[in-house]
Amino acid sequence: MKIFSSKQLYKADQVTTEKENISSVDLMERAGIQIFNWLHQRMQGAQVPIHIFCGIGNNGGDGLVLGRHLVEHGYNVKIYVANFTDKRSKCFLINYDRFKNTTKDWPILMKGTADFPQIDRQDVVIDALFGIGINRPPEGWVKELIQYLNQSKAFTLSIDIPSGLYAESTVKDPDAVVKANHTLTFQAPKLAFFMPENAEFITYFEVLNIGLDAEFLQNEKALAQLIAKPEAQQFYKQRKKFDHKGTFGHALIVAGSYGKMGAAVLAAKASFRVGAGKVSCFVPNCGYEIMQTAIPEAMVITDEKDDLISNIHYDIEPTTIAFGMGVGTQPETVSAFKEFLEKSPSSLLIDADGLNILSENAELLSLLPKHSILTPHPGELERLIGSWSDDFDKLKKAQQFVEKYDIVLILKGAHTMV
Repeated sequence: MKIFSSKQLYKADQVTTEKENISSVDLMERAGIQIFNWLHQRMQGAQVPIHIFCGIGNNGGDGLVLGRHLVEHGYNVKIYVANFTDKRSKCFLINYDRFKNTTKDWPILMKGTADFPQIDRQDVVIDALFGIGINRPPEGWVKELIQYLNQSKAFTLSIDIPSGLYAESTVKDPDAVVKANHTLTFQAPKLAFFMPENAEFITYFEVLNIGLDAEFLQNEKALAQLIAKPEAQQFYKQRKKFDHKGTFGHALIVAGSYGKMGAAVLAAKASFRVGAGKVSCFVPNCGYEIMQTAIPEAMVITDEKDDLISNIHYDIEPTTIAFGMGVGTQPETVSAFKEFLEKSPSSLLIDADGLNILSENAELLSLLPKHSILTPHPGELERLIGSWSDDFDKLKKAQQFVEKYDIVLILKGAHTMV
C-alpha cells in the first residue's frame, strides 16, 4: 500500500473531482459517509453520547457530514465548532448549512474554555479539528481543548489524522496533539503513523477508500510503501509437489563466539523457519557440539580457533551468507571479516556484532558487496549513521547512508522499515 505526502493527496483530490466532474463537497460527502458506515456498523444505533469537535476547515467539514448522518439515524450527537478564527473553508460552510437544515440542535460555537462540554469516560469523542494541512501547533484555548479531550479518557476517534499531528514532520508541541484511540484515515496511511515518537497519538488506524482516482494513485511515485499481510503474501513462493531441500537454497551463517553460541543457534533455526532448504553454520570450535546438539538438521563448519572466528573458510557454494550474530568484536575476528569482505563475490546479510564491527571500523563500509543487507536495531543504527534529531531525520540520514554505500537497511522496530 502506498504512503503519499499531503501534497500528493491534495493533488489526488483535485484529479478526482476533475475527472469525475464532481465538487469537493461531493468528495467530502463520500468521505463522511465512509466514516459513518464504519461507526454505524460498530455502534448499531447505541445511544451513547457522541461529541463531534469540528475545526473550521475541511477536516471540520468531514465531521459535519458525519454528524448529519448520525443525526439522521437517530444517534445522540452533539456538534461543537472550535470558533478560533473568522476564516472558514467553502466546504465547511456548505456542510454547516446542511447540518442546520437537518436538525434544530445546531452546532455549538466554542469561543473559549468556558464552552467546554462535560465529557464522561463512557462517551465517544470524534476529533475533526485539524487535518493534514496543519502547519503550526494549536495554541491558546484550542490547545487547552485538545488537552481536555485527552484528559477525558473517553474513546476518541480521529478523522484522517489526530489533530495537531503533522503528516510528514515531527510534532512541535506534543501537548497540543490529540491522543486518538482509533484513526480513520482517507485513502492512504500517513508517514507519521509509523514513527516511534508518535506512538502515544496513534494507537490503531484504518484506511478508508474514498474513491480517489485509481490511475493517478497507481502512477504517482509513493513517499513510502506499507507492506502488510496482503502485500507480503504476493512474495510467497508456492512449493511444488516434487520440490526438495536442494530446491530452496543453501544458507551459510557465520556466527557465534565463546559465551554467544545461542546467537548462532537462533540464526540457524530462523533460517530453516523462513524456508531455507539447507543451512550450514561456520562457528568457532567451541560451538561444534552445541550446534550439533541444539539443531542437528544444520551442518557445521568450524574455525581453527576454539573461542572466536579468525579465518572464514568453507568448501560449499551457499546461496546466501549471513554474518555477525554473536561473533564479538575481537581484533582477530575483525581481521577475518575484512579479508572475507575483500573476497566476497555476492551480497551479504550483516547483523549484530557484524554491525558493531562496521561502526567501529568505518573503512570496512566501502568493502561491502553491492546490495548487502544490514539489519540494525536503533542503537546499532545510531552507531552506524550518527545521532538524529527526530524519527524523520533518522529516515533521511538512513536514506543517505543507503545511497552512499549502495546497500539495503532493515531498521528494526514496531514497524520494520526497509
